[in-house]
Order: sequence, then structure tokens, then C-alpha cells
Amino acid sequence: MSSGPGLSYSSFHTYLECPLRWKYLYIDRLPETPRSYFTFGRVVHAVLEELLRPLVVPGPRRAGASDSQRTLDEWGNRSREATGPWLTREELLARYERAWSSEGYASPEEEARYRTLGRELLLRYYDRLERERPRPIAVEEHLEAKWDGIPIHGYIDRIDRGPAGGLEIVDYKTSRELSAADALDSDQLSLYQVLVESNYTEPVEGLTLYHLRSLTPHRVPPRDRASLVTLYDRLGQVSDGIRAEAFEPTPGRQCSRCDFRAICPEFRTVPASDEVRLRELVDRFDRLRSEEARVESELRDAAEALHHAAEELGLHRLPGSRAVAVRRRDETWQYALESVRPDLERLGLSARLPTGRAEEVRRLVRDPEVDPELRRRIAATGARQVRWYWDLESSSDRAR
Repeated sequence: MSSGPGLSYSSFHTYLECPLRWKYLYIDRLPETPRSYFTFGRVVHAVLEELLRPLVVPGPRRAGASDSQRTLDEWGNRSREATGPWLTREELLARYERAWSSEGYASPEEEARYRTLGRELLLRYYDRLERERPRPIAVEEHLEAKWDGIPIHGYIDRIDRGPAGGLEIVDYKTSRELSAADALDSDQLSLYQVLVESNYTEPVEGLTLYHLRSLTPHRVPPRDRASLVTLYDRLGQVSDGIRAEAFEPTPGRQCSRCDFRAICPEFRTVPASDEVRLRELVDRFDRLRSEEARVESELRDAAEALHHAAEELGLHRLPGSRAVAVRRRDETWQYALESVRPDLERLGLSARLPTGRAEEVRRLVRDPEVDPELRRRIAATGARQVRWYWDLESSSDRAR
């Protein structure tokens, strides 16, 4: 089964949170209820794209998976100067009003609050850009790549030319709170780093979560190889799960905001026509489970009492009214080979004991080609372990 064009951060995170919700969204294509914070973030991002696009000076790209990619040679004749007009404050607000969407707001009052907040965020950010113009090489860039066989993709808010000449990845956040720890822990930034390094010729020198409410850029160094390998392993687990169609629900705190509770097996209600039958079945199972626990406890106590009696009387067969209890044993041997390991390695015999299991050791101890003294020392490391248990034979079996 395919996951579409590849794993995005959103689809990766969704599967980790609940594989069944991933299936509802990405295979069944079930719609979710619009939410105000998603709508608000989408509108602000769209306006910022229009604001910053005139500043873009494209950078050299690798030939790769993204449909829009160009080779390094194709960029050679392009202008290295931004050419588009810079928006005025009035034009910025006009773009914002055109982009505004009322989708997902719980009330006109909530929408009005968000709408005012958006104007304030954009104007304050506009003033910051007037003083400190970034040097973007791309905005809202869709990138695709294959990361050691795993297809990935993502829309990156901004890629800047960094102070040292490398690339800076910037992701805007409109959330209430954000910290540098969020940037350090962000799988989204890690995935974006892989996408940019796969599509651009210059190295990534910084990763930033930009908190628009406080105008704070939380900048951290690029991820090291070990961090990326950890993310790759988790992506691989998700990719394997999707391919195996492993879509079991994972209940958790996220269930309270899930739109699919009515069809999820964890929360779907029993049809009225089956309520009585299933209630009786559950009650029966409950009684049997309680009885099972009680019987298991009594069986352990009875077996222990039988063992004490057998030890005391020196018997292995104890007759009852209908059956005979027969004492059986499981015998295993464990060998502690640490003391002889140096000699085994010196003589090239370690390969004959790859797991150290008893049958391997016994074959070596019985081999006349091996030094007798070493065989004796190996055998001496062994310890016998005995587990006693009881079987039942019918009295009629014994009579025959």
C-alpha cells in the first residue's frame, strides 16, 4: 500500500498518534471538522508568502525528486537580485482581508478576536521586516525526496540565505506559546533539514521556529547525523506499518478532539438489538475470568502441597480417588563459560559455541579431538536446573 507522494511531517505524526485515524484521513479521505486555529494559521501563512515572495532570490538546486526542481546549470543564467515589488502596509492588509476565511470559528466573537489578532501579527511582523529584511531563496516551497528508500515531502515556509552562506530553514508558528526547547525537539524541522539537504547544493546552517505572536525566532543548530538516524528509524517504522496495513486504534488524550469517535471501534456504541445478548456474554466472561484466577491460585497451592508430601515421603506417584498424581521433572543445564572463554578463543573453538546453549556445549565436551583437560573445565561450569510439575493419570490407566 502506498502513502501517496510520501510521508509528510503531518502524516508521520498522525500515524504515530493513531494509525486508525491516519487511515481515515489518508486512505478513506474522510473530512474533518474545520478548526479555527488551523484556518487562522493557513490564512496568515498565505499572506506571509505574498509579502515575502518579492524578496526571493532562488538558490542552486540538485536534480532530484521534486517536480519543480531545476539543475544547477539551469540556475546559472538567472538574476541574483530580487525583482518583485514590496507590499505597502495597506496592500498587506488588503491581501489579508481577501485571504480571510470564516471556516471553523465557533462564534462571530471568536472570529473577530482572531481577525484582529491576525492584523496585529502581520503589521508588527511587517515593521520588523522593514528594519531587518531576510534573504529568502524560497517561500512556501514544496520539496520531495527519497530518504534511503523512504519517500518524504513537505511545504517549507521559508528558506533563507544564512550569515555564513549556508541555508536557514524557517517555520512560522501562530500558537500561543513556543520555546527554544520546541525547536530543539521538533521532528518537523528535522524532516525539513533532510528535504532541503536533498534538494539544495548548499548546507543547512540553522533551523528556526519563528513565534509570530512574540516576534521571537527560536534558532537552533542543524541536526547531527545521530539525531537524523533516530528520526529515520521512526519514519521507517511508520512506513512499514502503513505498508503492512497496520491501522489499529491507539486511544489517548488525542481522542477527545478526534472527529472519528463515532466510527472508531474504541468508542462505537453497541446496536440496541445486540445489547442484551452482548451484556450477558460480557457478564459470563467476567465470571469465568474471576473463576479462572481463583482456580489458578488453588492449583498452585495444591501443587506446592503435593511437592512437600512427595519430598517428605520419597514418592513420585500419589493416588487419589479418580486419578493418580505423577511427579514429572524438566531438566535443563546452564553453562557459565566466562572462565574458559580465553582458552576457547585461543584454540579457535568459540565459533562452535555461538549461543552457549547446552547442546552446543555437550557436543564440544564429547569431542575427543578437544583437549581432555579443557573439556573437563568446560563441563565443570555446568549447573543443572530442575523444575518439578504434576501430571494426572486415571486410576484405570494404572490398573492396566
